[in-house]
Amino acid sequence: MAQSLILDAQGRDARGSTMTLADLVAGAGGGSPTAAKDLITIREMTREFGVTARALRFYEEKGLIAPTRDGQDRLYSRRDRGRLRLVLMGKCVGFSLEEVKAMLDLYDLGDGGVTQMKVARGKYREQIARLRAQKRDIDTAINELERAIMVIDHRLAAKDTAGPAPAED
Repeated sequence: MAQSLILDAQGRDARGSTMTLADLVAGAGGGSPTAAKDLITIREMTREFGVTARALRFYEEKGLIAPTRDGQDRLYSRRDRGRLRLVLMGKCVGFSLEEVKAMLDLYDLGDGGVTQMKVARGKYREQIARLRAQKRDIDTAINELERAIMVIDHRLAAKDTAGPAPAED
């Protein structure tokens, strides 16, 4: 399993809930123990999302999340949790942090998220095309390796039937 980003191989989050990118876009995923809380601590964030405090500080530094401060403590809002969820999903499907940030930042345009959704839809389609091309390349590489194994197997079988090589003096 890739670094506990958000989903496991079966599409479940750290709590075992199934969550897809479509769910996230639709605003689902509020079933966590902290979902009802307006603000949560860094410890609760790390527990909920399976990321380190260092990763959260990195995302903050990059402008992906913006926790408030209470003295030395960082407090994360529902908005921060939603943004982090989308950051992690974006990483899972191959987007760079810069691409994710560009899409997230469109939310604040004041058009009800319409621009963000349209841009995201286009980016998702582009990413699907890239992933399909990568899949074709991977399938080609697998086929080449399988053919190489067959050649090696035939050569080994031929050597086995030929008997041991004569000893040299």
